[in-house]
Parts: sequence; structure tokens; C-alpha cells
Amino acid sequence: MAYVARFATSRAKLEGYLARKLRERGWDGEGQAPVTSLVERFVAAGYVDDAAFARAKSGSLLRRGYGQRRVNQALGAAGIDEDVRAEVRAGEGAQRRAALALARKRGFGPFGRGDVSERDRALREKQIAAMLRAGHGLDSARELVDAASIEAAEEWAALEDE
Repeated sequence: MAYVARFATSRAKLEGYLARKLRERGWDGEGQAPVTSLVERFVAAGYVDDAAFARAKSGSLLRRGYGQRRVNQALGAAGIDEDVRAEVRAGEGAQRRAALALARKRGFGPFGRGDVSERDRALREKQIAAMLRAGHGLDSARELVDAASIEAAEEWAALEDE
């Protein structure tokens, strides 16, 4: 109960946590430990909600500048079902704003030092590769790294979902 009260968690993460604690400390009861039934009780009581966890985790990662692919990987690692992941998937506008946040934070494209026209090809490729590793699509990475100005990048990110 203390773990659930302290940390936001998913059904699969809670089940893994309880199984690990039982392995570490041992089980003195009869038969198998009732881990699954305990997790189901927590879900039924509303202490564990995979959809709420997925929305919070997705929003947090997007605000930090991660792309949809990385968000999907993180939710999958947390044991969130594909249908819940699809339900909380960010729209195009949110994905563009996340890409802008990463570019701003890491100094990519027009947010970097120096004149845009003087950037060398190797630096451009490194910045695009970093955006791809962060889970953004190639089109978004190119759009931001090649943006002519900060204003142009912000306008691109402000476009509504298509």
C-alpha cells in the first residue's frame, strides 16, 4: 500500500515490484503468493489506473521533449496495453511542440550558437540524429534543424493538428 501511495504506477509495474519484493524477502505463506489478486484489488479500488498513468507519463515525456516513438516505448515498458497507448497518443500539434521543446533545450537549429548559414553538415546530421533518438520523426527533425529562425520554428510548432 505504501508503494502505491507514494509512486504512480501501472498494473504490470506493481505486479513486478511485488514479485521482486517477495523474491528478496521470501514468502512464508501457504502456496503461491496472491500477487495477482492483490493487484486486482488495487485496480478495482482505483489505486492503480493504467490509463491515468499513461496520460501522466505521456504528458511528462512530451513536455521534456521526447517524441511519440519514445513515449510509446516507455509506456510499453511500463506494461501499458496497446489500446490504452493508442488512446493517449499525442496529436500532431503536441508532437511538434515536443520537438520544439527538445530543440530549444538542446540548442538545435536556430536555437544554437552562430549563424544558421554557417552550420556545417556534420553538426546538422548530429542534431537530426539526436532528435531521431529522442523519438521524433525525420520530417520533424529536419524541419526544426533547418528552420531559418526561432520565429519560423515556433510558427511550425504552433500549427494545429492536421
